Amino acid sequence: MKLRIPNTFVLLFLILAMIAVATWLVPGGQYGTVMVDGKPRIDPGSFQYVQSNPQGFVALMMAPIKGFVEAAQIIGFVLIVGGAFAVLQKTEALDAMIRSVARAHTHSAFVRVMLIPVFVTIFSLGGATFGMSEESIPFVLIFVPLALALGYDSIIGVSIPFLSAQVGFAAAFLNPFNVGVAQKIAGIQMFSGIGYRLVVWFVATALTIAFLMWYAARIKKDPTRSPSYALDIEKRKESSAALTELTGMTTTHAIVLLLFVGFMTAMVVGVIHFGWYINEIAALFMVMAIVVGVIGRLDSDEFVAAFLHGARDLVGTALVIALARGTMILAQDAKIIDTMLHSLVPLVQSANPVFAAQKMFIIQTVINFFIHSGTGQAALTMPIMAPLADLVGISRQTAVLAFQLGELTLPMIPTSGVTVGVLALARIPWITWAKWMVPLQLAYFVMALLLLIPPALTNWS
Repeated sequence: MKLRIPNTFVLLFLILAMIAVATWLVPGGQYGTVMVDGKPRIDPGSFQYVQSNPQGFVALMMAPIKGFVEAAQIIGFVLIVGGAFAVLQKTEALDAMIRSVARAHTHSAFVRVMLIPVFVTIFSLGGATFGMSEESIPFVLIFVPLALALGYDSIIGVSIPFLSAQVGFAAAFLNPFNVGVAQKIAGIQMFSGIGYRLVVWFVATALTIAFLMWYAARIKKDPTRSPSYALDIEKRKESSAALTELTGMTTTHAIVLLLFVGFMTAMVVGVIHFGWYINEIAALFMVMAIVVGVIGRLDSDEFVAAFLHGARDLVGTALVIALARGTMILAQDAKIIDTMLHSLVPLVQSANPVFAAQKMFIIQTVINFFIHSGTGQAALTMPIMAPLADLVGISRQTAVLAFQLGELTLPMIPTSGVTVGVLALARIPWITWAKWMVPLQLAYFVMALLLLIPPALTNWS
């Protein structure tokens, strides 16, 4: 019998039901708090057992709507950001930029050499700034034929848009869907700690570039060493025709892209120097959508349709957030959340804060196999992991980074809809892709363990 992992909604509801059952079995508990830098933090030595408040069937059924209400600000923010980026995509500026460089490969040796570093960086920036993930899927139709035309293979064609975006997503510094949400839940300034996150993003992206360039050179020299060699024989015949259909970038596209960069810069300045938070950043994305829509010559119907389409695509994410927050509401109402924290402390606690941070990363990596949504995982785990960080002697900022790096396994997870969709589009069996990914996945794992050392030692905040 084939093992099938339930989808995220079923899994979260099962977790919700298990929490409800646990409220009848787990004793109530409570930590005291102390003020640190003007913010309440758990006092590690203050835990005591208290009377629990078990949650029944009615409370279970009410938990999702309570979660929706309590997470309304985050949910609204996610929907607005999704709509804004759908408007940006509707202008076709991002597509046009990709196509312009793709055509240039036939005329420039420099472009051929720099194709992997440049595009890996672009897609990684997409993941690191606006949470590019599913958006990378259609680019596979461009990069697979391009990679084959350059003498590489389908794996390179998939890796440039898909793997790069996922690495950027995990190692993000401005991604509102994982960094922003996780920091909001953890009670720390949104997009704070950007300096070290830029280092993390640079290291992860550089590692990806180095591996792909090494692999590409190997395949260029001997195509038969490619795991997808037999599968690519027929695709090579189609690649030249696909490339001739690509068109270049217009002045309007260039202006739209410059505006996008300008708005991202404004967001960074606003967060760092003016203390912007979710409301201000959501307003900035609304302004960006309007300006980009006008410059991109979208009429009102096109603008509204694109915005609604982008928001609609994230309705599932909004419901995931509501369900995840509902689990915490059940646990909080039953007064067992502090008891759960108290039981996790021995698993994560270590004489050295580095090991505590690394064990937290491993736990998040395991959870990522079951919960693929970065936003959903943040909503589910950060209410536990943020105060747990206080108890084991690491900063909440480090706990957010451990959560992020746990998402590095997503490109290899067979239950991820994005991974399966990309591979289906490229006609690459998952087992072929997984075997190729193993050494790179091990490299990411070691990289993550090493990158958690500096923030754990310095109590990064």
